[in-house]
Amino acid sequence: MDRIELELYLNNVLEASRFKDYCPNGLQVEGRRKVEKIATGVSASLAFLEAAHEWGADAVLVHHGYFWRNEAPQITGRKYHRLKLLLANDINLFAYHLPLDDHPVYGNNAQLGAKLGLIGDARFGDNDIGWMTTLPMPITLAHFSAQVEQTLGRTPLVLGDPDQELRRVAWCTGAAQGYFDAAIDAGADVYLTGEISEQNTHMAAESGVAFAAAGHHATERFGVQALGSHLSEAFNLEHLFIDIHNPV
Repeated sequence: MDRIELELYLNNVLEASRFKDYCPNGLQVEGRRKVEKIATGVSASLAFLEAAHEWGADAVLVHHGYFWRNEAPQITGRKYHRLKLLLANDINLFAYHLPLDDHPVYGNNAQLGAKLGLIGDARFGDNDIGWMTTLPMPITLAHFSAQVEQTLGRTPLVLGDPDQELRRVAWCTGAAQGYFDAAIDAGADVYLTGEISEQNTHMAAESGVAFAAAGHHATERFGVQALGSHLSEAFNLEHLFIDIHNPV
């Protein structure tokens, strides 16, 4: 597949131009024109790039790329070594942040919900990026926590009474602990996200709304995988998801 066609397709499907983001979305580092093998991952760390290069990737597609707002512009240290590997081996880097969180099919929130058996029926938060659903029947917080642990392969940090009954579930992947207030205002009984901040403990206790932090990386593995699988099927590309372990 031609690199330019791939970029246009991704930008269109993810509606990249619709978002005011913390980083540029789309092609961040230009590599070879012909793309036959694409590796996907959560973050474009050096370990991920090395694994993708060893596999023979022509392009990598990630959720967390480079050139973040307020980032130092100098190409030194870690940034130098990452860019050097890409440029020296003519590998394209595609990165989509908020567009990949938001997409109704391939997005991180859509895919996490699908993995947990949750069908979103409402949105909340800035740009309606958070998802919410009403369960067909109440479950306990302990049951929900066990389901999250089984799905993600890690034990979430959970605030709330294990016997508390849940009917309205809200979620937003990654570092979305700042949307807890919005989830509470939207009527959630529990809010699931990736990270937790000190104030979330008090907010959970005072509101009675349970809070579950299941890992930034862990909650954002599924969107880019789904998008990579779609590209593989639609354009006959070889696709490999590379999961670099991250405890956060």
